[in-house]
Amino acid sequence: MFFIAMCFSAGSAMSNFTAPLIIRVTIDNVLGDLPLEESNFIVMGLINALGGIDAMRGNIWLAAAAHLIITAMIGSFIFGRHRLISQFGENTAKRMKDKLYDHIQKLPYNYHVHAKAGDLIQRCTADVEQVRRFLQVQTVEIARAIFFTTFALMIMIPINSTLTLITMGFLPIIFVFSYVFFKYCRKVFKLADEKDGEMQAVLQESVTGIRVVRAFGRARFEVDKFVKKNEEFRELDFKQMKYLSWYWGLSDVLCFAQIMTTFVVGIFLTYNGTLTVGELVVFNMFSGMMIWPVRQLGRVLSDLGRMQVAVERIYEVLDEPVETDTEGATSHDLQGDIIFKNVDFGYEEGRKVFNNLSFEVKKGETIAILGATGSGKSTLMHILLRLYDYKSGSITINGKELRDISKEHLRHNVGMVLQEPFLYSKTIMNNLKMAKDEAEECEVYNATKTASAHGFITEFEEGYETLVGERGTTLSGGQKQRVAIARTLIKNSQLLIFDDSLSAVDTETDAQIRQALAENKSDATTFIISQRITTLMDADRIFVIENGGLADAGTHDELLERGGLYKRIYEIQAMLEQDFEGEVM
Repeated sequence: MFFIAMCFSAGSAMSNFTAPLIIRVTIDNVLGDLPLEESNFIVMGLINALGGIDAMRGNIWLAAAAHLIITAMIGSFIFGRHRLISQFGENTAKRMKDKLYDHIQKLPYNYHVHAKAGDLIQRCTADVEQVRRFLQVQTVEIARAIFFTTFALMIMIPINSTLTLITMGFLPIIFVFSYVFFKYCRKVFKLADEKDGEMQAVLQESVTGIRVVRAFGRARFEVDKFVKKNEEFRELDFKQMKYLSWYWGLSDVLCFAQIMTTFVVGIFLTYNGTLTVGELVVFNMFSGMMIWPVRQLGRVLSDLGRMQVAVERIYEVLDEPVETDTEGATSHDLQGDIIFKNVDFGYEEGRKVFNNLSFEVKKGETIAILGATGSGKSTLMHILLRLYDYKSGSITINGKELRDISKEHLRHNVGMVLQEPFLYSKTIMNNLKMAKDEAEECEVYNATKTASAHGFITEFEEGYETLVGERGTTLSGGQKQRVAIARTLIKNSQLLIFDDSLSAVDTETDAQIRQALAENKSDATTFIISQRITTLMDADRIFVIENGGLADAGTHDELLERGGLYKRIYEIQAMLEQDFEGEVM
């Protein structure tokens, strides 16, 4: 498609140069009495098709008709070129966006923890758009400049080599000037693009966290932060415009100087009889036709600089290594004992989260996990999902090493409910069925009843077809958590993880959900992470995580009897509850 578009561009350039040749023949050979040169085969063919030079002298309107035909040809070539190059650009942009999105989906979890969503969005949209614009517009300009210069030299040198050299003499100057401009401005383009990404990140973060902004009265602060980034971007954009203004102003001076020099020397040569009037007209027209595509070189190089910056930013993402699986990793039945043996893990070198962590979980057990903030409760579940891989030690599920179990299979068969669940801007039913597209309505209702969500969903006017706002903003925190729990239960996972996912519901609803989970309990092994003792106390066993290891383990009564961190937290929460009840009374 691109090759054919370039062929159309060549045809357009050739047709553009044919039109001045017809004017030359009309002036020198039709209106004048100079003999027609046989070497001018392009025009000769056209004249013969119109009946010959004598027919044209008797019917001068044929020259206008020939010009009209050439103009129609130019229009057809331009139409074909633009149509094909537009398709080429749009198809390329689509492939780039698809490739970027696919690659981003495959990047490790740790990459997304540190990446800014707004900056990623800018790379996938504005940067790709910059590449598309260059392919659709500036590749055509490059082709035009090459074809125009080539055809002009082929036609002008045989006519008058001296005037050709004078006409071409300004081209190297314009080219060097454009190149220097490009090298100087490229840094500014990169800074402006990066600043645009920062501005997008601030905007995305502010809009996403609008509830927090409103709750803490930080609207003015967020506005000021955005205004500052916007002002920095504007200053860099103004700087670009200033450079472009200088370029266009100086390049215009060079271009008009070239046209004027060609015209003045041409008049002198015509006066001396070295050049005919028709040839003077041809040179003057060629000079203008050829210089403007070359003048566009500055814009081409300017956009090339922007495109290079955009491509670099795109490939910064594409060059990030995707998440890979262990060689030979396979699917495996997850319904079995889970054994951690001397597991070490740390996000940074020299700073361990877990040190020789060891414990065993029996098939079908419900394990509650308690620990101080930052003790590694959620990290433990991230390791179990292989979002992070442990440094040393061994983790086995049903006798198979965790590293040897396929990540895709593992995550497909593990149901995890996060503390801050994410709901899409779809209906409640759509959000629930994301876990299992083919789920029957009875499966959905059973899951929502277990999660104590069926009641409030049916109270909505649209029921299960109620549209959820972006990130679930139309639902309360507790409602979002219950929908997320129901969504996970629909999967019938072999391993369930509740990562502080009952924190936003009241104690009564918490108890109802835990009771329903116990009544509908299958063979799935369940992990419940929480700081609320009442949420943990009915578990088969409770693990207390402290100082990078398992500080204690046992039932609720056993841990109270032994004392330690669990008992201290229990006593504090019991005292607070008593104080609260006393105030209510």
